[in-house]
Amino acid sequence: MSLPEPLPDADPSEQEALVVFTPSGKRGHVPRGTRVLQAARMLGVDLDSVCGGRGICSKCQIAPQFGEFPKHGLTATPDALSPRNAVEDRYDRIRGLEEGRRLGCQATIEGDIVIDVPPESQVHRQVVRKDADARAIVMDPATHLHFVEVAEPDMHEPRGDCERLAEALREQWGIAGTVVPLSVLARLQTALRKGNWSVTVALWRGDDGPARVIDVWPGFHEGRIYGLAVDVGSTTIAAHLTDLRNGTVRASAGVMNPQIRFGEDLMSRVSYAMMNPGGDREMTRAVREAIDGLADTLAQQAGVTARDIVEAVFVCNPVMHHLLLGIDPVELGQAPFALAMSGALDLEARDLGLRQINEAARIYVLPCIAGHVGADAAAVALSERPDLSDDLVLIVDVGTNAEILLGNRERVLACSSPTGPAFEGAQISAGQRAAPGAIERVAIDPVTKEPRFKVIGCDLWSDEPGFAEAIAGTGVTGICGSGIIEAVAEMRMAGIVDAAGLIGSAEQVGSPRCEAQGRTHAYLLWDGTATGGPRISVTQGDIRAIQLAKSALYAGARLLMDAMGTDRVDRVVLAGAFGAHISPKHAMVLGMIPDVPLEAVRSAGNAAGTGARIALCSVAARREVERLVRRIHKVETAIEPRFQEHFVAANAIPHASDPFPNLARIVTLPEPSFNTGGGGEGRRRRRG
Repeated sequence: MSLPEPLPDADPSEQEALVVFTPSGKRGHVPRGTRVLQAARMLGVDLDSVCGGRGICSKCQIAPQFGEFPKHGLTATPDALSPRNAVEDRYDRIRGLEEGRRLGCQATIEGDIVIDVPPESQVHRQVVRKDADARAIVMDPATHLHFVEVAEPDMHEPRGDCERLAEALREQWGIAGTVVPLSVLARLQTALRKGNWSVTVALWRGDDGPARVIDVWPGFHEGRIYGLAVDVGSTTIAAHLTDLRNGTVRASAGVMNPQIRFGEDLMSRVSYAMMNPGGDREMTRAVREAIDGLADTLAQQAGVTARDIVEAVFVCNPVMHHLLLGIDPVELGQAPFALAMSGALDLEARDLGLRQINEAARIYVLPCIAGHVGADAAAVALSERPDLSDDLVLIVDVGTNAEILLGNRERVLACSSPTGPAFEGAQISAGQRAAPGAIERVAIDPVTKEPRFKVIGCDLWSDEPGFAEAIAGTGVTGICGSGIIEAVAEMRMAGIVDAAGLIGSAEQVGSPRCEAQGRTHAYLLWDGTATGGPRISVTQGDIRAIQLAKSALYAGARLLMDAMGTDRVDRVVLAGAFGAHISPKHAMVLGMIPDVPLEAVRSAGNAAGTGARIALCSVAARREVERLVRRIHKVETAIEPRFQEHFVAANAIPHASDPFPNLARIVTLPEPSFNTGGGGEGRRRRRG
């Protein structure tokens, strides 16, 4: 039996409950007693089911979340879902149901609830676009393999096998003061005897202290040893399994950061830790388990064992840094935003509770620059080296919390800016993460106002022959971050949106695609209702979300330019997984970045991940980034009086006062004014 369409913006009656699905962020009120699977379908949530809701396939497994969720404005109690029923008990008895999981086709919603949809229960799995960029790296790894021949034991000289191994390393390799951890000591005697008193040891020498034996194999070990370069972002975690002999990336993978269920942005997670005793430990456990799972996935992809992974390097923003290390991030949520530690860290795998890499593996965590500019920004600086640039370069790591570097050989400045998750498809009416079926490219004819677009997983534009057949398996499901940026910029270039960000009416714009929504308007990109798909529009609320995000980004860049005493930069580098997919022209039309020639804008891909790989492969690079971080000057946007001034001016598209002469040479922007009843055609002029 079909249920009535929910009204997410309406006040719920006593017979309704508020449900919030993560990581999609979709929410709405549904009648109490609604099955979770049915609620997911009502709200357009990506929850799989093969058996049609009979409790057989288990594809619809969900993880309910209980506690206080100030970000969502609700408190979820254990009775917000119905108790487990006989179908779930039978499934658990026969096939096993992971602790905390429920079957979405059986559990019913009885009260306000937050429900996490795990990746394996999603029909359209996340595409984490953080590939490893090709980069020439001078190999200087901390861990090397050493073959040694050890003297046999002698009753007349009662020294242990460990002491004789240390002597062999000193005599044959000039390595003194070796430390052998208990995990290696436990298999040393077996390895020595099996290898007829010759062994291969993996030896770590990452600092000025004693060398550490990470592992030992009998005889000459012909295998390779590997390291993990891990970028722990607030939205995604990406890792590259790297051969420590030559720096080759054997496998790359990424997963959603499971902490999203505690809050999409960093301050939401800090608030969760503040308001929920033990909340920081929950988030620490979640991120470590995700990293362990990622390590296991990469090892399987590359055909190696956990034992072969002997090192890992981590980069992350300050909040992720503290939560990874098991440090309460509460101090990062209030001035003066004090870090527990800003310097680099050398740890062991067991310190982080990691079990899917060698138990004696060494961990290096890059230094943080300041309370809101983390080790990921340090890794970007190591990858892009603004301190070696002859011209003035602006480097923007675009994400939920943008981190910005500006500098040259004389000086390097840094700041962070709270852009929020809109650039990644969150807080957008039809927004979603990057996954097959999501609109990622948009073009609008300035005369007819008709759109065309591309979706992830299909090379054809929507107006090309064969498009419908090509997307039959996925459909058009929503719009991701790069898609919403291009859509808003194209609407501005086509005269559908004015400089203030207002969408015109059908009469003003001259297109029936501009549909009234109360006192505002929305632009219809795609109507898939004829085939059971969604209507995808860009609403006035979507425009506002993008304006707020891009204004924060631009204001941060302008503060650094003020501190540098300049009104212009020579080139712009867009870093991060999302930055790799932004069109420079559309970013400039929106006013996300300062005006420069388009050829002076380039993508650095996942520069933080690249910096992590450089540090993984080179001890010298670790010392270099530690020196570099000490040179970078932090500008704190939270206390800079001009931030608000720059933010307000940047609300206009592209900007209320800053000239964009380079953009004006390639784009002519129409200038309608819809809030004063300006005509749809408006007048045209070049910005300059």
